[in-house]
Amino acid sequence: MLQDSQGLDVSTDSPEAIAAINRYADQTLAYGKDAVAIFQGIEADPTCAIANAHAAAFYLSHESAESRRQAVPYLNAAKTYQASATEREKLYISAVVAWATGRVDQAIAHLEAIAFAFPRDLVAVQMAQYHYFYLGNKESLLQIAQNVLSANRENHYLHGMIAFGLEQCHHLSEAEEAGRRATQMNRNDPWAHHAVAHVMETQGRLEEGIAWMESLSQTWENCNSMLYTHNWWHIALYYLEQENFPKVLELYDSHIWGRAWKESPKDQIGSIQILLRLELRGVDIGKRWEELVPYLTARIHEHSLPFQDLHYVYALARASQTELVNEMLLSMQAHAENVKSYVQKTWAEVVVPAAQGIVAYAKQEWENAIAYLRPTLLRLHEIGGSHAQRDLFEQVYLDAWLRAEQNREALYLLEKRFTSRRYVPSIQRGLTVKSHKPGFSIEIMRQAV
Repeated sequence: MLQDSQGLDVSTDSPEAIAAINRYADQTLAYGKDAVAIFQGIEADPTCAIANAHAAAFYLSHESAESRRQAVPYLNAAKTYQASATEREKLYISAVVAWATGRVDQAIAHLEAIAFAFPRDLVAVQMAQYHYFYLGNKESLLQIAQNVLSANRENHYLHGMIAFGLEQCHHLSEAEEAGRRATQMNRNDPWAHHAVAHVMETQGRLEEGIAWMESLSQTWENCNSMLYTHNWWHIALYYLEQENFPKVLELYDSHIWGRAWKESPKDQIGSIQILLRLELRGVDIGKRWEELVPYLTARIHEHSLPFQDLHYVYALARASQTELVNEMLLSMQAHAENVKSYVQKTWAEVVVPAAQGIVAYAKQEWENAIAYLRPTLLRLHEIGGSHAQRDLFEQVYLDAWLRAEQNREALYLLEKRFTSRRYVPSIQRGLTVKSHKPGFSIEIMRQAV
């Protein structure tokens, strides 16, 4: 029995395995490139149960069918050797096994137990935040990190995790303070940078946001592709709000899709988001939808996360892949009937109709898009993702109303968006609503506060 860098007992007598676990934990919390160090730990001690569980989690986090298959031998090894594991390790192994079998609710229960009894295990806390994020439970995402603060006040990663939770719960000034604190403690904390970026985007602080993120961007060279491309995605959002569309396309080609691990679902999602946002502003994005198609065909029957599925099916529709779109919609409906009970209503009542709505929008069937999307909007948080990411679907819904020339409803939606996002320049510009019918305009007089 040895201890890792957080003082947690690990069931191994191999210093090399401990070194690899320490490296994996640091890289996981940093969203770094070298989380694969965990496989060196397994080479040093193939019987180390938690090292095998970490390897399985590494693959599961990629959220693809192929990565789930790659996780299986490590899951089996973790279960084989767990008899000699510690209580914490057994809880962690159970959490990863539950994740692999689609029981995220059970995984969270095990991770919460770890956070309560072993608050120094920040990898478990981060994993719980990840699951809460994709269940749309922002309050618990924040709470689990705050619960372990007293045991980890010196750890900048935790302050960054708290910062993001605070931002998602709309405590913006506290979130920025926590994110800046984490960055002061360690400039190489990309998740803390990301939390502050969210605050500045919400508050419409575009120049500050660009300066903040670009001044830190060199540190992201050590990030995995997911957070590297996602942090540049945030920079692109600032330029999008400034209506500097050539710059957004440049960033897409150079730092988002251009630097993506193109087989990665999360990298694909960020790219799809940018292209759709550009098209909502009337920007011609050329053949970029078609460029995504070869990487999306493997996603059709995966259904790892509902948030991801909505993006895939839209991109396929915009690329005029009618047969693939129909195949995916049918597959999503079948999945909704057979998915685990704790998320079945979300899939049936939110995900499937939202997918039908955004496909209708892609096909310029405005009335159908409105009809399918309307009952889902108040529940879209259930699909996961951040406020900034999910706001895209509300933009699509509003655009459908405008294109359908249903202007009374469009006015209502604009007023609602102004209330919640009044500092965002595009919302302020939207106070002058111009329909897609030439010659029509409506002035909504508002005083921006």
